[in-house]
Formats: sequence, structure tokens, C-alpha cells
Amino acid sequence: MITTKRKIVFGALALTPFACIMLSLFLGRYPISIVSILGVIWAKVTMQPITVPEQITTIIWEIRLPRAILGALVGGALAVSGASFQGLFRNPLVSSGILGVSSGAGFGAALAILLFNSTTYIYLFSFFFAGLAVLASYLIGRVYSTTPAIMLVLGGVIVSSVFSALVSFAKYVADPYNQLPTITFWLMGSLASARYHDVLVGGGPMIIGIVGLLAVRWRLNILSMGDKEARSLGLNININKGIVIVCTTLATAGAVCVSGIIGWVGLVIPHIGRMLVGNDNKVLIPVSLFLGASFLILVDNIGRIITGSEIPLGILTALVGGPFFVYLLKKTKGGGW
Repeated sequence: MITTKRKIVFGALALTPFACIMLSLFLGRYPISIVSILGVIWAKVTMQPITVPEQITTIIWEIRLPRAILGALVGGALAVSGASFQGLFRNPLVSSGILGVSSGAGFGAALAILLFNSTTYIYLFSFFFAGLAVLASYLIGRVYSTTPAIMLVLGGVIVSSVFSALVSFAKYVADPYNQLPTITFWLMGSLASARYHDVLVGGGPMIIGIVGLLAVRWRLNILSMGDKEARSLGLNININKGIVIVCTTLATAGAVCVSGIIGWVGLVIPHIGRMLVGNDNKVLIPVSLFLGASFLILVDNIGRIITGSEIPLGILTALVGGPFFVYLLKKTKGGGW
């Protein structure tokens, strides 16, 4: 039963990403008035002539808005994937990249930069190797013809280590003047080059993965009880685990291929959601979506206005997420799960 207080919290959180997107339109080194922003949005929505100067229209509609939308999608996808994996593996320290998605995507992007140095190939290679990493983790976890959670996690650790070594090798052989800086900055994570094309490319897998996880979130409550309990309740363990893994892979791979590697979102945000609404995945999954979207937009805004040059998102999320996770551990005394 959802209490009135929880409904109010849920409704407020559902509106937060939209408020953060609107806020991001105002922030930047080029000041724009609220009248100009509302005028551009109204003219675009109603298909009326735009009376605002062209440069302001370009900044709002072609630079800030797609960046905010992509930030919301990436943050929401990583947070939902992290919450789903934490429920599936019954482990509060699991994140969205536990099965090697991030390290696989990192190697794919590094390989594409070495061979082609094309944005299109970076997207394709990072997405392909992200999926390949998860498949390898799953096959390792099937060593004993079953897929216990601990074996999947161990498979993910092994695959992540291998791909991390391959990324290091790619950086070792890269051109130190052109390719190496590109690989390094991509691995740090950023939304600086976000355009509507990126929203379309990464948004498809992210939306499919998020919708899939929202559709099966009630089954995560059963899976988190353990294999024996879930099987006794008539749930097909392997099929449902497969659905969750495929959906989280799509969501995470879609996010990583367009934004680079952004850590801590899939680990910290679900815990904040549990503090607000509890452990029920039927509510926690959508709340993680709202919180993750809002969090990444806000962090991205901080990264682009705090200094003259943008700070990579991976740095900021680690600086914010690490201390906050320590605070969570202290507040819950390790028993928040």
C-alpha cells in the first residue's frame, strides 16, 4: 500500500527532471533572460515565427536543450540499471557496470579512436563491446550450467579486468598527441558535444531498457527474495534474470556510448531512493529514474559553469558520490539495505 506521504514524494520527484532541464537552459557563460527562453520554446512548440535573435535560439534549442535531455536520459538509465542490479544480485554495492558494460564500452571506444577516429564508429564499437562484455560475463557465470548471482558478479569482475587491461594497452599504443588525449577525455565522461543526433542514437537503447525494467520491476521484488523462493512462487528464474540483464545492458550501453564512462550514478542514486521510498522495487525503480536524471543534469550544470573550461562528468560524480556514499553508510549504519 502506497501511503499519502509516499505519493507526494513520488509526484514531486517525477517533476524534478523537468525542472532541472528548464534550469539548465538558464545556466551558462552566455546569459539569457527568461523571456527569451520562454519565447524560443513557445515559438518552437507552436510553429510560430521566432522573434528572438538567432544566436540565442541556437544556444537554447541546439546546444543547451539537447544536452539537458541527454543528461536526463543517461542519468536515469544508469540509476535504473544500478537499482535493478542491486535488487537482482541482492547486493547494495552493485552498480550498473558490474557485468563489464562500462569497461567493454571503453575498450570499444578506444579501439574506434585508434582505427577510425569517427564519432559514428565510436558509438557502434562502444555499444557492441559493451554487449560483448555482458555476454562474456554471462557465459563465465554459466560455468556450472547455472547462473547464481555470485558467479555472474565474478564473471563481471573478470571481464572488467580484461577489458580494462585492453584499454590500457590501447592507450599505450595510441598517438600521444592526438589519439591518447581523445581516449582519455572520452573515458572521463562528458556531455559537451551533445546534440539531437546523440539523443536519437543513445536514446533508443536507453528508452527500451528503461521501459523494460519498469515493466518487470515487480518481478525484481520476487527475484530479490532468492532463487528458491522465486521458483516456489512460479517465476521462471532464468528467463526473468535474462530480461533484467538484457534491459540493463541496453540502458547502460546506450548511456555509455554517447556520454563516456560516468561512475557512481548507478551505485549512489538507488540508495538515495531507498531512503525516500523504501526497498519496494515497484516504487524504487521509477524514483531512481527521476533522481538519476535530475542528479546528472545538475552535476553537468556544475561542471560547465564552475570553471572556465568544463570539468568531465566522471570526475564530478566521483567527487560527489564518494563522500555522499560514506555519509549514507554512516547514517544507515550499514543497514540501509
